[in-house]
Amino acid sequence: MFRRPVMQVLHQFVRHESEIAGSLVLERSLNRVQLLGRVGQDPVMRQVEGKNPVTIFSLATNEMWRSGENETHQMGDVSQKTTWHRISVFRPGLRDVAYQYVKKGSRIYVEGKVDYGEYMDKNNVRRQATTIIADNIIFLSDQTKEKA
Repeated sequence: MFRRPVMQVLHQFVRHESEIAGSLVLERSLNRVQLLGRVGQDPVMRQVEGKNPVTIFSLATNEMWRSGENETHQMGDVSQKTTWHRISVFRPGLRDVAYQYVKKGSRIYVEGKVDYGEYMDKNNVRRQATTIIADNIIFLSDQTKEKA
């Protein structure tokens, strides 16, 4: 049922050498991230001299699973793992909206790409950082609702 559309999409991203006889092989690639979670801190806006400002905040995503012998019968212990993501927003319109409206505890959906970089910390030690460069944000709630 889905085979034909999937193959058409994959064909768009992958070019085989046999299809392009003797010429340069061009490949497309995909770096796409979709996250749904809660904001861990209010955003901050930073600007380095000579560069555009960036809005930065953290986003928590949770993964839950059941462990134990009876996983199919909804029995066993429930385990949870929280992963924290650093979100950076460079696009001018989105950057300003994110800075103004994203708040700690908000539930949001973020689309973007993964970026790996290095920086020097205060002690002059080289550190690696993984960042999600956001190009779309959808607001799903204002803040965490407290139970009465």
